[in-house]
Amino acid sequence: MLQALSIAAGGAIGALMRFWVSNGVYALMGRSFPYGTLAVNVLGSLAMGILYVLMMERLTSGPEMRAFLLIGLLGAFTTFSTFSLETLTLIGQADYVRAGLNMVLSVAACVAAAGLGVFLARQLG
Repeated sequence: MLQALSIAAGGAIGALMRFWVSNGVYALMGRSFPYGTLAVNVLGSLAMGILYVLMMERLTSGPEMRAFLLIGLLGAFTTFSTFSLETLTLIGQADYVRAGLNMVLSVAACVAAAGLGVFLARQLG
């Protein structure tokens, strides 16, 4: 039960963070491309890599803290379903170049960011 509450609390915070970060990015860069979704997914992937190493390899964090941060907070912060819908919207607008660019950038940048996070976290100790 404590893990479920931890996930719920982390999810509430992560969802608010996603809203603030993505809207901030859209305010700066406009909505001609899903920049906000891309930004939260890359940042979330970087944070996932760092926190995974810190929590699983460096610190002895309890299951509730891992559930709060990795499942709740980062699960709600990243937006794969939004990415999918925005990509489908671009396809529906026959904007195949931007749709393809969104798919390639999102996958490549997020995997690279997670890898960078793991690398950086392992350099700490």
